[in-house]
Amino acid sequence: MLAACAPPPPPPQATKRDETKEPWYGQTVDQLAAQNLKAKNFLTNSKPDDAAVLIQSGEPLASRLLAVPKPTLEAMEAASDLDDLYARMLLSNRNYGWARLFFQKNAARWKLWTPQTEDTARRLKDAQSGIAECDRRMLQP
Repeated sequence: MLAACAPPPPPPQATKRDETKEPWYGQTVDQLAAQNLKAKNFLTNSKPDDAAVLIQSGEPLASRLLAVPKPTLEAMEAASDLDDLYARMLLSNRNYGWARLFFQKNAARWKLWTPQTEDTARRLKDAQSGIAECDRRMLQP
């Protein structure tokens, strides 16, 4: 009877595991990177429909990778490459507003990334160049 008056036991501590160390995470990064490479090759070889299928199927993979609390640089690069491919495909289809949105996403991604490296700075510059190209084309008659 006295036990009923005692405060409840503290809730069990949830151990926070680093999802980036899980096997699925590395496998998903590899899968997305491989899809990006295939999509890039399709775009280079004038097969935009085939590239579009891979880009579209890569979006859920990128979302899953970036949903973890601290995504790895490799995951961020794979997601960035996917967005860059999509932006360039949209740019070639004259969907300048949508292309600009994806370039902006990459610009924000790399502007905020720490630590900055030569590669992240290059990626930021590429995204800013993409934004400028969209702006230039939108102003053309």
